[in-house]
Amino acid sequence: MKRKSLVTALLILFTALISFTMPSLQVAAADTSLSDVQSKGTLTIGTSADFPPYEFHATVNGKDEIVGMDISIAQKIADDLGVTLEIQDMGFDSLLPALEVNKVDMILAGMSPSEERKKSVDFSTVYYTGGQNLVVRQSDEGIYQTKDDLHGKKIGVQTGSLQETLAQKQMPDSDLLSLSKITDLILALKTNKIEAIVMEKPSATAYVSNDTGLVTFDGAFELAEGEQGTAIAFKKGTQTLLESVNDSLVEIKEGNLIEGYLKEAGEHLKDSQGGTIDSEDAEDTGSNTMINYWNYFAKGTGYTILISVSSVLFGSILGIFLSLMRMADNKVIRGLATAYVEFVRGTPMMIQVMFIYFAVGYLVNIPALASGIIAVSLNSGAYICEIIRSGLNSVSKGQAEAARSLGMSKKLSMRYIIFPQALKNIWPALGNEFITVIKESSIVSIIGVSDLIFQTKVVTSVSYRGIAPLAVTMVIYFVLTFSLTKLLNYYEGKMNHD
Repeated sequence: MKRKSLVTALLILFTALISFTMPSLQVAAADTSLSDVQSKGTLTIGTSADFPPYEFHATVNGKDEIVGMDISIAQKIADDLGVTLEIQDMGFDSLLPALEVNKVDMILAGMSPSEERKKSVDFSTVYYTGGQNLVVRQSDEGIYQTKDDLHGKKIGVQTGSLQETLAQKQMPDSDLLSLSKITDLILALKTNKIEAIVMEKPSATAYVSNDTGLVTFDGAFELAEGEQGTAIAFKKGTQTLLESVNDSLVEIKEGNLIEGYLKEAGEHLKDSQGGTIDSEDAEDTGSNTMINYWNYFAKGTGYTILISVSSVLFGSILGIFLSLMRMADNKVIRGLATAYVEFVRGTPMMIQVMFIYFAVGYLVNIPALASGIIAVSLNSGAYICEIIRSGLNSVSKGQAEAARSLGMSKKLSMRYIIFPQALKNIWPALGNEFITVIKESSIVSIIGVSDLIFQTKVVTSVSYRGIAPLAVTMVIYFVLTFSLTKLLNYYEGKMNHD
């Protein structure tokens, strides 16, 4: 039996790997990338909106919008194609997988066309050349003035970025901390977790101009030809779309539009901050209090509740079926349920979320929110299965035998005799799983779902404050979990009195 379960689990794993690698096994087809975009009427770009002035969140006319130089360029390209622009915001390290499985048509995220990246994607012509800077605390300005001064120190870089590669090659003696969001790196720097951050010059200047506790200087990095600018990334084989975008970039260059786009981005930065903010003074005066960003937290809380409730509902239904399958007499059915439970419990939820969104999404275009709910539900179902199965096994066999002796069928005895007693036994464990789902659902933020964690990072980016948004988020999660705990305790008490 154990051997059959192992074989089944290996077959499932093999099928998953085949599905994941299918894009690379497909035969090259005729390039219809440009006509596909025009026929669907939308141009979907992938970005990581924590990189001002390239792309960042700002409040425009009372609404949260993604703005910046790259967004203005994308809008110009969309207008030239006669289509509507759509923006997918996600972690920088998730952008290339999203492009590979057609979640986005192209990537605008201040990305440099390095030789390593060119092996996986095609690039447009370079549309902007900035530079590579180091950002340090203002108190350390006299200590660190070149990258050589950071020998042996802990340095922050964005995961999968050019800056990460440069630091690995040209600062080999430094200890690197790689995070997917610039805002997280800024927080790590301000809380003394790292000594410096390697950043693109325009982005470094934007952050420093809004926080007098930080300073920046030229990192004096040696840059290869493909590392001296930013370009737009395309999936291999989308030459017609790439050529059309290059035509738009030529118009942008000839019209000197980049300067205007940067100026507009600077105005958004200024408007969102009400001028340059001193982070220390902001804490004292309350001029940049978290109440000003309540709509971000409200939106994130709404999505978190939606994901949690949906996942608990579908996970519970799946868990009941799986538990009955694991207790079935048929060895095949029992083996399949066992293999599923062991496989799900043996793999990280982050990988499951990314697999559903990227790998499965290659075959069926599943939106990020739906992918998150599916992944969390499938994960929760495996754990609920084991909770329910242990509860059913805890009911004395004599209860079932007594029910059958009274003429009740197996189905009726399960429904009216066994399951009610099991539910009473497992209620605390089920409640714990439901609370866990609320907290673990935050993992969906990695694929761009606007849950509470995602919105917290947006507030951090918009407000240029690291600690306050985290404190607010902690309180919101506590209120959610504490309220659910009290509700579950109420019904537990009701069952104990029955």
